[in-house]
Amino acid sequence: MRGPRVTLEQWRTLQAVVDHGGYAQAAEALHKSQSSISYTVSKLQEQLGMELLHIEGRKAVLTPAGEALLQRSRHLIDHAIEIEQVAASLEQGWEAQVALGFDAIFPKSILIKAFKQFFPESRGCKMLLREEVLSGAAEVLLEKKVDLSITPWVPPGFMGEKLMTIDFIAVAHPDHALHQLGRKVTSLDLGQHLHVVIKDSGVKQNRDSGWLGSDLRWTVTSLESARQLVLEGLGFSWIPVHEACGYIKNGQLLPLDLDEDYQKLGSLYLVYANKSIAGPATHLLASYIKECTQAYMQTQPSLDELKAHITPGSD
Repeated sequence: MRGPRVTLEQWRTLQAVVDHGGYAQAAEALHKSQSSISYTVSKLQEQLGMELLHIEGRKAVLTPAGEALLQRSRHLIDHAIEIEQVAASLEQGWEAQVALGFDAIFPKSILIKAFKQFFPESRGCKMLLREEVLSGAAEVLLEKKVDLSITPWVPPGFMGEKLMTIDFIAVAHPDHALHQLGRKVTSLDLGQHLHVVIKDSGVKQNRDSGWLGSDLRWTVTSLESARQLVLEGLGFSWIPVHEACGYIKNGQLLPLDLDEDYQKLGSLYLVYANKSIAGPATHLLASYIKECTQAYMQTQPSLDELKAHITPGSD
């Protein structure tokens, strides 16, 4: 069987010329001479028998054929890197570090229990934790910044295992004006009061959590900040049931008596960045997260149980 005429290094060089905008920039990025870069690309084109690049002004621009082949070459390089990663994983046997991304709404108590089980068996494995909001937990997967992520959105090309469904409940301080209306709270009422929303930590899919569209809103970057503002009487917000239940039961927050069921819920998924190259520490941590989530779900109050704390007589 005839082997390939061109090398991975030639494709890597072509990618650098395109990505960095020219031969000189590619030479700097790859720590090579400009003449070496130029020769490598010229040889690549000669071996393929077609032009891949032409110069417009001072910039190297792909031909249509170059565009088609460059995209395929990127997959080729990615697969080569993956093979090396598999080899490294097999050689090491146990990862030196596991990076975990997780959405802020995932109950911290589950993570703590999972970590307590994982730590005695971790063999000194380091942990890198990235707390994200909304699309952020998916974005770190796409950018290959984590080995495992707990995310409300499974990005294309990934497979996710559903961990749990999160219910949200609209709450405000007991003295808030929305609790003093003496009737059901409408969407018009909500629009006239400060809404505390949580900002998406992602860049590409940026959006606010729970925003109703009103201009009367404060945007915060964490669930903790949103909860604290609401506890201090500054506005209302939709809070995950597991975060709100303790404050509702001790009277620090009360559910809003809404005229319609503005139900908000979201699912959380456990997603590997690449399950085929994940090491034993990553798999072990994932198993403990799933196990602790299942145990946690059996102990949680329902949304209806918390709504029973709505002040009676507000109809």
